[in-house]
Amino acid sequence: MTSTDHRGNAVPEINLTDAEVLHDPFTAYGDARERSPLALIQAPGFGPIWAFTRHEEARAMLADPRFELTAASYARPDVPEHCLAYLRTMQEMDGPEHLRLRRLVSPAFTARRAAGFRPRIEPIVDRLLDDLAERAAQAGDGVVDLLLHFARPLPMDVICELVGIPEHDRPRWREWGAAVATGWGQAFVEAIPQIMAGAEAAVAHRRAEPGDDLVSELIRIREQDGDRLDDTELVTLVWHLVLAGQTPTNLVANAVETLLAHPGQLAALRRNPDLMPRAVEELTRWAGPQLMTIPRYAREDVEVAGVLVGKGEAVTAVIAAANRDPRAFPDPETLDLSRPAEGAAHLGYAHGPHFCLGAALARTQVEVALTRLLRRFPDLAFAGSPTQPGWLPDPGTRRLAALPVTL
Repeated sequence: MTSTDHRGNAVPEINLTDAEVLHDPFTAYGDARERSPLALIQAPGFGPIWAFTRHEEARAMLADPRFELTAASYARPDVPEHCLAYLRTMQEMDGPEHLRLRRLVSPAFTARRAAGFRPRIEPIVDRLLDDLAERAAQAGDGVVDLLLHFARPLPMDVICELVGIPEHDRPRWREWGAAVATGWGQAFVEAIPQIMAGAEAAVAHRRAEPGDDLVSELIRIREQDGDRLDDTELVTLVWHLVLAGQTPTNLVANAVETLLAHPGQLAALRRNPDLMPRAVEELTRWAGPQLMTIPRYAREDVEVAGVLVGKGEAVTAVIAAANRDPRAFPDPETLDLSRPAEGAAHLGYAHGPHFCLGAALARTQVEVALTRLLRRFPDLAFAGSPTQPGWLPDPGTRRLAALPVTL
C-alpha cells in the first residue's frame, strides 16, 4: 500500500495488523525500504508514525535534536499512585535532564566494567545449563525448552547479581520480571509495586552496607560539582534495569534459533570460538529482537529525502529494515559471523544520546551464554520442525513463543 505526505508524495504504508508484517517483518520492512527511505506506519490506537527505513537516515534521525522524546502520561490507572514517581526513566528524557543522569550513571556501564563482570556471569550461566541438562534427562524424549529454562531466567539472574539482590530473593524477582515484560494484565499490576519496593529495599540496604555491586557503585558516584543520584533516581534506575534488562532473553533465543537454522555458520563458530564477539554483533544485526525504536516527535517541520515530516508528528527508526540495508551492509540478507567489524554499525542498541546504556553488559552476557551453551552441548539441535519456529505476532519485538531443543 502507499500513502502520501503533505506535498502529495507517494510513500509506502505499513499496517502493523497485516499478517505479512507480523509473520515476516524483515521482508515487509525491506520492501518498504527499497521503495523509499520513509514509510508510514499505521497502528491501531495510535496515529500514523513516520518510519525511517534506511540505515543512514535512521541513524541521523536518532542523533537529531529536532526529534525528541515526549514524556508519556504516567497516570496509569493500573499503577499505584505512590509508584508513579519512579516510572519516568532516562528513556523518556531529553536535553539537559537526560544528559545529567547519563553523565552520572555512564561510568558504571562501560565496556571495561562489563568485561570485569564476566566472571560473575559465567557461574550463573553454568548453573542454568546444569538445570537445563537435568530437565532434559528427566524428560522422556529429551526435549527441553531453551527459552523457558535458559534464555528467560538468565537476564534476571544477571541483573540481580549486578544490583546486589540476595540469592534467596531472586526467585521472586524472576516472577516479577516475567510479569513486567508482558506490559499489562493482573500479574503486571501486582508486580509493579513489588519491584519498586524491592528496589527501594536494595538501595536502602546498600546505603547501610556498601558492597561490590551496581547500586553501591552508583551511590558512591559523585560529580566534581557535588551532583549525585538521589534515592528516587536510584530506585528508578534499578526498576528500569529490571525491564530493559530483559532484552537478552529474546536475543539469546533468537541467536540460538538462527545458529541452528544455519548449520554452516554454527560449525564455523564451533571451529573458531574466537569469532564469538563478532558473531554476537552479526546475530544482533540479523536477528535482533527490537524491530523499531520508541517513537520520537518532530519539534519543527523537517524534510527528509523530499518527504515533509510535520511539527509534532511521530517518527521511529525501523531497526529491522536499517540493519539489512544494502547501502550499509554488503549482502545484508546473508548471515556472516565473520563480517568485518570495521563496517557500518548495526542499530540493535539504537544510536545517539539514547544509545542503550546497558549495551556492553548485554553483549558480554550474550557472549558468555552462547559460548558456554555451545561448548557444553556439541549436539544441540532443534526438536521439531526448524521451518516452524513459532514466532509470536508482536509488531514491536521479534520473539519466539518457545524454543524446544535436544541437547
